[in-house]
Amino acid sequence: MRTYVALPMLLTLVASCAMAAPTPSLEQDPLPRTSLDKANGSNGVKRVFEDPLRGVIINRTVTVQGREFYMYFANRWAEKDPNGQFTLTVYERPSARFGSEIWVQFRQKQMFRTFLPPARSATKKISAVAVELVFQNITDSEVERMMTRTPDLGPEEM
Repeated sequence: MRTYVALPMLLTLVASCAMAAPTPSLEQDPLPRTSLDKANGSNGVKRVFEDPLRGVIINRTVTVQGREFYMYFANRWAEKDPNGQFTLTVYERPSARFGSEIWVQFRQKQMFRTFLPPARSATKKISAVAVELVFQNITDSEVERMMTRTPDLGPEEM
C-alpha cells in the first residue's frame, strides 16, 4: 500500500526535476559543415524525408569470418566517417570451396567485392583495404550523382 502512496510523490519529484533541468538548444549545430554538406546544400535545416538510418552499417554476414570482417570494417569506418553520413550494408555468401564472398553496398550499388580466404588471418588487412576503397568509391559515386543531370533518368538510376 505504501508503494501506491509513494508513486504519485515520485512522479511529482521526477516531473519537477525535468522542468528544472536546462534544455539544450536545438538551433545550434556543434559540428562544422563539411564539404559534402555544402555540396548537398544543407544549411542546418532538417529535411522532411531525411534518411532515418543514416550512418548505419547493416550486418548481413552469416559466418564467424564474415562477422569478424564486419567488426573490423565497422571500427575502421567509424574513424573514416565520424559524422555517419553514409548507410552501408555488408553482405556475405559463404562457400566451402572459395572461402566467403563479401561485398559492401551503398544506395543499392556495389562499392566493394572480394573473396575472403578460408584462413582468417588476413581478414583485418582486407577490411582495412575495403574501408579505403569503399570510401573512395562512395565519394566518386556522390560526385557523379551531383554532377549528372538528365531528364531521362532519375538520380538513383545513374
